[in-house]
Amino acid sequence: MTDQKLNRRDFVKSAASAGATLTVLRSVKGKVLGANNQIHIGIIGVGGRGRDLLNWVMKTGEQPNTPAKVLAVSDVYGKRLREAKEKATCEGFLDYREIINRKDIDAVIIATPDHWHSRIAIDAMDHGKDVYLEKPMTHTVEEAKDVYEKVKQSGRVLQVGSQTTSSDQWHKARKAIQDGMIGKLIMSQGSYHRNSTAGEWNWTIDPNAGPNKTGDDFIDWKMWLGDASRRPFDADRFFRFRKYWDYSGGIATDLFYHVMAPMNICWGEAQFPHRVVGTGGTYIFKDEREVPDTFMLAADYASGHSVVLSSTMANETHIPGLIRGHEGTIVMVPDGRFEGKVDFITVTPARIAKAKFEEKFGAAELKLNCEPREDHMQNFLRCVRTREKPILDALTAYKAMTTIGMSVQSYREGRVLYWDEHRQKVVHEPPKG
Repeated sequence: MTDQKLNRRDFVKSAASAGATLTVLRSVKGKVLGANNQIHIGIIGVGGRGRDLLNWVMKTGEQPNTPAKVLAVSDVYGKRLREAKEKATCEGFLDYREIINRKDIDAVIIATPDHWHSRIAIDAMDHGKDVYLEKPMTHTVEEAKDVYEKVKQSGRVLQVGSQTTSSDQWHKARKAIQDGMIGKLIMSQGSYHRNSTAGEWNWTIDPNAGPNKTGDDFIDWKMWLGDASRRPFDADRFFRFRKYWDYSGGIATDLFYHVMAPMNICWGEAQFPHRVVGTGGTYIFKDEREVPDTFMLAADYASGHSVVLSSTMANETHIPGLIRGHEGTIVMVPDGRFEGKVDFITVTPARIAKAKFEEKFGAAELKLNCEPREDHMQNFLRCVRTREKPILDALTAYKAMTTIGMSVQSYREGRVLYWDEHRQKVVHEPPKG
């Protein structure tokens, strides 16, 4: 198998579209899921993030309202595969298709490098599985569209794994905007900053691992590459894949997804951008990396507002995450750390609207307390059971991915890009009409 080019059309046959889930709560294999029935999980990709998700779903699956069990794991690296098998006391496979072909698996968690996300998610849905797809949704805008279309066609539940979107501050901000607290939306801003001596994504390399080894040291390099450009084994690319365009969009796909996804929730209705530009450069960490260590994104939306995001991997000082309206400002993340929870959000009226704000809301400034909510994994497992739409559903995730993917393409091409919503396509000139 690994001696041939991996192409979905060579080995996937579309499963029948899922249906009849409105009146009966069924798992993907047709059995009725009762309150005490476990959801059977397969995890594809058990590296750093995959291990976290394995621990998370095992812990969540022990709770009486979200019973779940990991039946199988998959990874192309022998050591990771063995450790995950032992952790979950389950079966393990080098080839992810061994998992999606199993009839006793209800849902899969995908935590591979970005360039595999769309392929595996679509394969899994073709085989009747629900999907927890780790962020970013996909590697490219076009792949995000493909995944969204497959969700529509198949009726599967798909949750994209930006876990911060299940925190309450975004939902409180949405309600504040809907209640007219800040007037006409003008601009959203956010940041994601880090700093280190080694440089971001320079994770530890195992010098003993490679495609010519056996047992724990074996890496199925051809499988890992998938449809990416063929090249000899490169440990830096395998262990530090976020540094390379073939497998990642760098800061934009790794970190800005945690900002764009919740912003789309705040706005009340997720939106495609109209115009996007990405800028930045490699200013400090001049190693093998192809992606910049400093990156900025600016996007305009047809409804009449903009987004500005900033990030560097060479300075840890954030800017607040907030939304500006003509009549006020909502601060959701005062310290700029979008992955954390906050106790409250603050709504402050603009000077021109202060009197109206006090008359309507009874205060010169409001602190809206954030309330406990089910976490992202609980939400996914519950939606597998009930067939409800999850917090970070496919359409919201697709719209967030469009802005992010366009910023990467803009940076690489050195020009402003536009979104043709009618054709669902990135274009180089403003779309007509």
